[in-house]
Amino acid sequence: MNAMLEVPVASPAAHPSTPFDASAARTYSGPERRRRDAAAPGLPAAHWLTLMLEEVGHGMLLVGDEAEVLHANHLARRDLDASHPLQLQGHRLQARDARDEAHLRQALQAAARGLRRLIVVGTGTARSSVAVVPLAPVEGSALTLVSLGRRRLGEELALQCFARSHGLTSAETRVLEGLCSGIGPGAIAALHRVGMATVRTQISSIRHKIGASDITSLMRLVAQLPPMVPALRQGFAAGDGANDGLRLSA
Repeated sequence: MNAMLEVPVASPAAHPSTPFDASAARTYSGPERRRRDAAAPGLPAAHWLTLMLEEVGHGMLLVGDEAEVLHANHLARRDLDASHPLQLQGHRLQARDARDEAHLRQALQAAARGLRRLIVVGTGTARSSVAVVPLAPVEGSALTLVSLGRRRLGEELALQCFARSHGLTSAETRVLEGLCSGIGPGAIAALHRVGMATVRTQISSIRHKIGASDITSLMRLVAQLPPMVPALRQGFAAGDGANDGLRLSA
């Protein structure tokens, strides 16, 4: 099953703006640039943009013509594993299923025409949403941002920080993690080998500490948490230069 949402992008005339000029960014030598260069001499703007992408809590890919992947942040590389409906085949973004592949190609073609699409690929537990967003063309080549959907409601680090900031106990944090994973109170009680009354008391305490009137309000607050990426992550170390360039290495 596949769902799509298509939204036309406003024309530049409707929202006038100055396009990003990479060459101007390199040659500009105003005070802001001088301060930055003094702090970190020799580092190009692409390096900082790469570091920013690595801290975004979503899998993001920069895709060029013919579905060529020019850059993928580490979460995209992690998420496109054996269970994800999309995959990296060499330097190409592809879908495992033929029908999903057709929808992906249609979304990328629509992006080349300036249209945004939200597609749903995969089935069952592997079902995932993907945003396909057109970017400003560079030297005649269409560039597209492919943003992968979150695989769970509360990312581990953000959820732990959220729990700590509201004074939740370790047991209450485990209950909250279970609720965010879609586990009901009964299953949480069985998982942690406690009584149902204990879990209900913990949920009530969580709601009171956070200020949520019910579980729906609690889940809404969790859904609004900004994604946080752990400082230590497999396959990437800040400043190691592995992804300073835009082109994905083989």
